[in-house]
Amino acid sequence: MSTPYPFTAIVGQDDLRLGLLLNAVSPAVGGVLVRGEKGTAKSTAVRALAALMPEVAVVSGCRFSCDPVVPDPACPDGPHEAAAGVSRPARTVELPVGASEDRLVGALDIERALSEGVKAFEPGLLADAHRGILYVDEVNLLHDHLVDLLLDAAAMGASYVEREGVSVRHAARFLLVGTMNPEEGELRPQLLDRFGLTVEVAASRDTDQRVEVVRRRLAYDDDPAGFAGRWAQEEEALRERIAAARVLLPRVVLGDAVLRQIAATCAAFEVDGMRADIVMARTATALAAWAGRDEVTAEDVRQAALLALPHRRRRNPFDAPGLDEDKLDDTLRDAAGDEAGNGDDGDGDEPDPDGPGGGGGGVPPQDSGPDTPERGGEAGPEQGGDAPGPGRPSPSGGEQQPVRASEPFRTKMLSVPGLGEGAAGRRSRARTEHGRTTGARRPEGTLTKLHLAATVQAAAPHQRARGRSGRGLVVRRDDLRQATREGREGNLVLFVVDASGSMAARQRMSAVKGAVMSLLLDAYQRRDKVGLVTFRGKEAEVVLPPTSSVDAAAARLESLPTGGRTPLAAGLLRAHDVLRVERLRDPSRRPLLVVVTDGRATGGPDPVALAARAGRLHAAEGTASVVVDCESGIVRLGLAAQLARDLGGTAVTLDELRADSIAGLVKDVQAAGRAA
Repeated sequence: MSTPYPFTAIVGQDDLRLGLLLNAVSPAVGGVLVRGEKGTAKSTAVRALAALMPEVAVVSGCRFSCDPVVPDPACPDGPHEAAAGVSRPARTVELPVGASEDRLVGALDIERALSEGVKAFEPGLLADAHRGILYVDEVNLLHDHLVDLLLDAAAMGASYVEREGVSVRHAARFLLVGTMNPEEGELRPQLLDRFGLTVEVAASRDTDQRVEVVRRRLAYDDDPAGFAGRWAQEEEALRERIAAARVLLPRVVLGDAVLRQIAATCAAFEVDGMRADIVMARTATALAAWAGRDEVTAEDVRQAALLALPHRRRRNPFDAPGLDEDKLDDTLRDAAGDEAGNGDDGDGDEPDPDGPGGGGGGVPPQDSGPDTPERGGEAGPEQGGDAPGPGRPSPSGGEQQPVRASEPFRTKMLSVPGLGEGAAGRRSRARTEHGRTTGARRPEGTLTKLHLAATVQAAAPHQRARGRSGRGLVVRRDDLRQATREGREGNLVLFVVDASGSMAARQRMSAVKGAVMSLLLDAYQRRDKVGLVTFRGKEAEVVLPPTSSVDAAAARLESLPTGGRTPLAAGLLRAHDVLRVERLRDPSRRPLLVVVTDGRATGGPDPVALAARAGRLHAAEGTASVVVDCESGIVRLGLAAQLARDLGGTAVTLDELRADSIAGLVKDVQAAGRAA
């Protein structure tokens, strides 16, 4: 077994270490989500935490780590008699992003269940993680069906396996720790809320600190055991401090004054539900125990808010995490003043939350994110200057300043026709491991989803020849049938957006950006990859290569300038190049091309005909497409509709794109030209 990197040898990353240590002191805090760029010791810190956790007493021989003092009465290995048990180190169980459902929750031996009528169950990772740490690296890339299982286990503290009439239940209470790089996509809100705390990490820009990181890492790589030995004394001291804090934790007093501050803070930042209040209370109590105090202070509440609230304030993937610390301080001060009955004076004996570094508890000030305008009152329309105004040409007549997108709305469902086999998602029909059963087939490799009726039907004619004499069926491997299922897949949604002067001159760019932003939000909810190509002036540009980070696409769209001619053909050809490369990288993920334009084309000889030929190139390769027609005014040229026919797709107006529109919009992107 390899020697883990010592927790105390990690350089910097104070908020990351504090978040993990608070969960070690009080697992009821609910875990921690670590967000940050690659190469910032996220995984190293999580794996090092296990060595600091107190040992766990378990029933000897129990595969589900039952507590010998209070064994689980429903344990599949039980019932257990009261015994002293044995102690073992707390486990850190890693859940791979590509794990199967059987690997996570466990698997039933279907052959023995059918032939012998016994519940032969092989525990999964949830059973291994019981009373320990469940670590998910790149948790934002976890498949939806695994996320659903994690949510169920985290909510109920137990894992249920229901399959073909056989039911198994076992306890599954664990400390959930996830790491992620936001550039690779955001996390589902339901799972995001299950993490008690969140911390943001980034590489230090201090030269001396970076030198020390490299020096320690090289020393560890040369001699892991020797390096760990040099930090053994610090590790033991930290282990003892965790144990002492655990002993003190039940005696920590959470007074009415600080409880009111917690409630006022959650209300002021408009977090959903009551979980934030509970997590803040538990975190503040753990902070007091960690500091060796038996009473929670206002500074504990402040630090708890910085750890427990940022990820709960996100309303959509385009909101950056973070808290306005000035607003936080004002809220805490007002709540303390209300409790004391002296207005909002706030000059009492409470620790000053405005002190250097936010109080010196190991959590440095965080970026204020989207709340920064709240500090200085009403902000300007664009913060950086949108002097010409939406759609208003600049004095030079060239490039125009970016305009703000209009309010996003719920869009109609757009999907790729046919039946795919791509990554699990929520957009287009596909053959998947999860969904409704549509038939049966012989398994290719490992059996994952048994089709019971088809298996019995295959085995039944051979029972006499196989000498069946008992209750169960005599089932052979050749009798087993795999269930074929139909669900939904995620697609690659490639946006091709007209950013030319004709769009801005008609003051439509704000509405166009709002429509694309709405489609991006829909793509986030349906677990798609997205890409963004824009065209204006003389050329087209890949503003964002295909990625799972929808918020990155939104950021690029917001800063998109407009102006110049309309090289529509260049935009379609650049999109063709992007899709060609993506087909090689991920052939199972089907694309959906969304062209946002009024259909005009300028520049060069016969630009409209050139755009039509580029559109037919996409149609020849079977790319599903939809044209969002941005043409406005009483007189319409119908160029966008013609482009849609060239693409073999469908044209919809901005109004028809809305889900609540009375106009009829077909759900699938039908190839009108192909149907003719």
